[in-house]
Order: sequence, then structure tokens, then C-alpha cells
Amino acid sequence: MGVWQKEINTVILLLLATAIVGGITGLFLPLLFLLMLGLLMYQIAQISRFEKWISTGGRGKYPKTTGIWEEIYFHVYRIKKNEKRRKKKLGKMIDQFRQSTEALPDAAVVLGMDDEIEWANKAAREVFGLQPSDKGQRIPNLIRYPDFIHYLKSRNYKESVILPSPVDNRITLEVRIVPYGAGLRLLLAQDVTQLKKMERMRKDFVANVSHELRTPLTVLKGYLETLQDMDDGQSPLLTGSFQQMQGQTERMQHLVDDLLLLTRLETQQKKSQCVDVPALLTQICKEGDTLENTSSRIELTLETAAHITGDEQELRSAFTNLLGNALKYSPEDSLVKARWYQDKESIVLAIEDQGEGIAKTDIPRVTERFYRVETKRLKKVNGTGLGLAIVKHVLMRHDAHLNITSELGKGSCFSCHFPVKRVCG
Repeated sequence: MGVWQKEINTVILLLLATAIVGGITGLFLPLLFLLMLGLLMYQIAQISRFEKWISTGGRGKYPKTTGIWEEIYFHVYRIKKNEKRRKKKLGKMIDQFRQSTEALPDAAVVLGMDDEIEWANKAAREVFGLQPSDKGQRIPNLIRYPDFIHYLKSRNYKESVILPSPVDNRITLEVRIVPYGAGLRLLLAQDVTQLKKMERMRKDFVANVSHELRTPLTVLKGYLETLQDMDDGQSPLLTGSFQQMQGQTERMQHLVDDLLLLTRLETQQKKSQCVDVPALLTQICKEGDTLENTSSRIELTLETAAHITGDEQELRSAFTNLLGNALKYSPEDSLVKARWYQDKESIVLAIEDQGEGIAKTDIPRVTERFYRVETKRLKKVNGTGLGLAIVKHVLMRHDAHLNITSELGKGSCFSCHFPVKRVCG
């Protein structure tokens, strides 16, 4: 029999007893009133005991009682016990999380909706100079580097930002923010001092070696030209050797020039001028047609007269490389289309060819230095393997990006997307 059934049976028995006594004495209504009043006072007393117990958090054993109230106390006690068990388990998980993040070599800081510090691990306290008392402080008040503040305000966390440690300028940090939860963000900072040092050493090495190679190459090229002028053509072996040496010397010269250009792109400060891109493209296309000994291979479409802010020589190098690749890797009788236009989000230069195309697996790697797609060709295509790497670096310096779409056997489209904010003139 259920507890509620027992309670109902008890009330019914009390009512029957009251009815019998009231019928004998003729005081049914007064006795019924006293019964109802007694039951009401009993329930009020039980509610008062329950409220007093629950107000203390339901700690300890619940008060002894009977009937439905005993069941209520038992259910609440069980819920509190389960909640305590879950809270203890959650506490252990949080402790394990904090211990694991404390052991991480990378800095981690939990930021609230208003950029306030919710929590930071040991590495973050060391590289950012944070103190336990900084909890609740807004992080821009503690890390005041302009690049970091701009990155934080932009709410665009696809890329990371590089900045020196506030406590030691010799330490270089790569900071990335990862949004999660309801308005919370996780700030991660990695010490990239050694990586930056190695990158700087690589740049210096390439720059120095490339620069030092120029002098011997110039001497070799001069002597080869002299020997070729002296060649009377009577020895085919000698003439062919001179031609091959000349070709390889020129190839090495182009390679050195491209390496030096990449080094300048990585190290020199950005220049800012208003570049007449339509005029620049017109000139480049004319030069391309001249090199191809034809006036009909390149089709230039100028749908906008927009000029952009940037470095004209760098843009010339990037556009020339893209157009040169399109001409080299497509049939000699095919058309190469160059289109300068504006959409809602950017200013775009699209160069489309009808060449051999690029496999999807190769597209992410074609902008790497010296990477060349391995395909069977009827004729060898000369190149240094640095053209698209130069294009990538030029676009990065102009806040732009390169988009590549291609289909094997049908051709490729290389499009440079410049932000609208760079429009000038």
C-alpha cells in the first residue's frame, strides 16, 4: 500500500470517528471543525520543520516523522546526497584539469565576456607576469601591446598574433584565442623564441648565400659569353656545351634573384603608395604577349578602374609570375584570361588558363618553396619553383590571399583577393 493511500485512509478513519462521535453527541460540526483545525496545525508544524531543515542546506540526518512527510524528507535527502556525490566528482575533475593545465608548457588563460581573467595556469603567470590577485582584471590593462589589443578587439581569431613577453623582451610568444562556451574564450600562448630565431637564421643564410653567389655567377656568365663569341662553330660538342652552360647559368641566376626577392619580402618594411593596377596589368599583358611572340594569347578584362594601396614592384612581380605560369603550363595556342573586378567583399585579379590543371592533393602545396607538381609533359617547363611562393608573400604583405581552383586536363584559375579597404585614388 502506498504512502498516499495510507494518508488518505487515516483521514477517512478520522472523519468516520468524528461522524460517529458527532452523531452520538450531536456536535458533529464543532468536532469536524476541530479535526480540520488539528490536521491544518499538524501540516503547518511539519512545513515549519521542513523549512527549518532545508534552510540549513539539508545537512545531517533528516528529522524523524511518519507518513508522507517521511517520504518527502527521504527524497530530498537522497537528492542532496546524490548532488553532493556529483559535486565531489566534478571537483575531482576540475582539480585534475587544473593540475594537467598547470603542467602544460604553454600558457593558458580563461577570459570572460568582458576580457576579464577567470583563471590562468602557471606558465601564463610566468610569461605574462600575472598574479593571483589579477583574477577579475581585464587582460588589456595588463598586456598593453597594440597588436594584441587590436587582435582581441577584432574578434577574428582565425590567425594568431606574435608579441614579446611583458616580463622578458627576449621571449617571443605566439598568442591564439579560442572561443568556447557562452562568451568564454581560452587564450593560449606558445613560446616560439627558438622557432623565430631559426627562421631568422634561415633568412640570413639564404640572403647571404644568394648575395655571395651573385659575384661568381656574374664572372661565370661573363666568361661564357666571351667563350661563345670566340666559338667558330666548328665543334658541335663545344658549341652545345657552351649553350648548356649558358642555360644553366641563367637558370641559377633566376634562382638567386628569386631567393633574394623572397628575402626582401620577408625582411623589408612595407611600402605604401596608390598603384594604378589597370595600367600595371595592361603593361604586364603587353610584355607577356611580346615574350610569346603573339598578340592574341592574353585576354585582359578590366571591369573596374580601382587602384589599390601597396608596392608597385611587388605587385608587378606577383602578377608577372601568375601570368607567366599560366602561359607556361597551358598549350601554346590556348587563351589565358586575366580579369580585374570588384565584388562585395574584395578586389580580385583572376587569371585563368586552359592548361594541364593541378590535382586537389597538390593545390595546398603549390605555394611552398621549390615544390613542383610531378606530371608527364611533352616538353620540359623551366622554372625555379619559387614563383608561387613569391606570389603568396606579396599577397600577405598586401593583406590579400590567393585562391586556387583547378581541374585536371581542363585548366586552373588563380585569383588574388585584395580587401576593399585598400582601394585608393
